[in-house]
Amino acid sequence: MPSPPTPSPGRPPRGGLPDGLPLPGRFAHLHPDDGACLMEAASLLATGRFTDEPPGTHPVLAALARAVNDAVDDTTRQTLWPLAADLADADPADRAYGPLLVGTVVDAARHVRPDSRRLKRRSAACHARAHRLARARTSTTLARFADMLWWHGPGHHHFDHALRVLLTAPDADQRLSRLLHRAVTEARGRAPREQAPTHGESFSYRG
Repeated sequence: MPSPPTPSPGRPPRGGLPDGLPLPGRFAHLHPDDGACLMEAASLLATGRFTDEPPGTHPVLAALARAVNDAVDDTTRQTLWPLAADLADADPADRAYGPLLVGTVVDAARHVRPDSRRLKRRSAACHARAHRLARARTSTTLARFADMLWWHGPGHHHFDHALRVLLTAPDADQRLSRLLHRAVTEARGRAPREQAPTHGESFSYRG
């Protein structure tokens, strides 16, 4: 069993990471001795468990953090490490957040490929869904299931395509880093979920 650092009570201080965290690395790891991706570090801080799917992080934000962690170079990845403290507790309550974040990723890709009609349509679809859900803040089982279906279907297709476009930019590392910093800041500014079931209790929301 991994021997992670003991998490501090409450939310870890922003940018103040304890000694003993694994070294930053790409992809998932079997043990902290082998290193950790950004979300594995966030999970250690939040729960002491070594997983890249901590319950305190919104699944779409966690997917973005994993993708950025794996895509950037070692130097940029090191600069992202302080975000682990905020990612450990970043799970906005409103249902609009997921499609809004996917729309933000698509919009970032449109700066790389501004003439893409596909990206324009996908941006409009994401923001339209976010607008519809902005007034539907209750999180019933049926609503969570509908959100999971959207994320595993069109939402994840939009997300993956936008990331592929972003990776073609000559300054992709910088763009992805800025995108993740912005996403974490916005997630932390939204109300967290209260007494909601964890994402893995009835179905997996990971893509």
